Amino acid sequence: MLPSADLEYDLPESLIATAPAEPRDSARLLVVRRADPGVLEHRAVRDLPDYVTAGDTLVLNRTRVVRARLEGEREDTGGRVEGLWLGDTDGPSGTWRVMLRSNGRLREGAVVRLTGRSPGAEARITLRRREGDHWVVSVDPEDADLERIGRTPIPPYILRARRARGEAGDDDLDRRRYQTVYASEVEGRGSVAAPTAGLHLTDELLGRLTAAGVRRTEVELSVGVGTFAPITTELVERHPMHPEWCSAPGEAVRAVIETPGRVIAVGTTSARTLESVPDPLGGWVEDGWSGDTRLLITPGYRWRVVDGLLTNFHLPRSTLLAMVGALLPGGVGRLLAIYHEAIDRGYRFYSYGDAMLILP
Repeated sequence: MLPSADLEYDLPESLIATAPAEPRDSARLLVVRRADPGVLEHRAVRDLPDYVTAGDTLVLNRTRVVRARLEGEREDTGGRVEGLWLGDTDGPSGTWRVMLRSNGRLREGAVVRLTGRSPGAEARITLRRREGDHWVVSVDPEDADLERIGRTPIPPYILRARRARGEAGDDDLDRRRYQTVYASEVEGRGSVAAPTAGLHLTDELLGRLTAAGVRRTEVELSVGVGTFAPITTELVERHPMHPEWCSAPGEAVRAVIETPGRVIAVGTTSARTLESVPDPLGGWVEDGWSGDTRLLITPGYRWRVVDGLLTNFHLPRSTLLAMVGALLPGGVGRLLAIYHEAIDRGYRFYSYGDAMLILP
């Protein structure tokens, strides 16, 4: 069992990245090999072809970030309301699940007028009932378009860091850069957070990898609000995981089965999707799989599919930190030693920050 206190580390506020690297693949890349985790290499993401080579298969999460951040005001008091769209309900059309925050207490029946950035981009939501940490609301008009009334759901720690530094946010830039170049949302429901490791990849870099003989396939995981939830239980294994919908289509399953090289997951979401695919009688179902996952990966986990991982630097007390530690000999202790070196060298952390590549 892993104490959640073991996932703590101190990060200078100055190393929280509030804007992405430009161009995307100019972000720094810390490379570590599991066979010799004491030796670190310091490169850039554009150098990936030096490490991911012919026969390897990159697995990408193709989900699309929706404009899920909501801003508005209460019609009765004029008080400011902020929120996050979580999805449509299974009930009548025009009903959403949303998380809301207001200076005043919100009650059933309250009406909030949402305002988008474009002229005339408005909608009204009426709070119908509370369900745990979110509200079920009715929307007027029923076909309100999140792309017009919503904003890019930049993580709260980035917004706080911007305010502390007096930086003005640029929603147009965030809309473009808090999205992978290959996002497509083919089957799923979209995401309220980006699969951040993929933010570093460019079409040009992916083209160079393909030309070098690297294979590529796509899965999908709809990143939910649980990705921001810190572990509050004393033991990591007792943390209640939020379900996240994911899909590994048949072509992705076959690509992984048939790869002559290593399976390199781009991001923890791709890795969790692959490791969540059922393994009946020791073999995958080749026609693919989709469903909700609550998989929590901690040190000691036996990896079935993933050989390597491209990932960002993650928040303290997060399930993502525990998961990355599970891929390294020495577990979380070794991972935090690597993080401390990254801090000493000025790597940028979190969603818009630099990257780490773990190889066998």
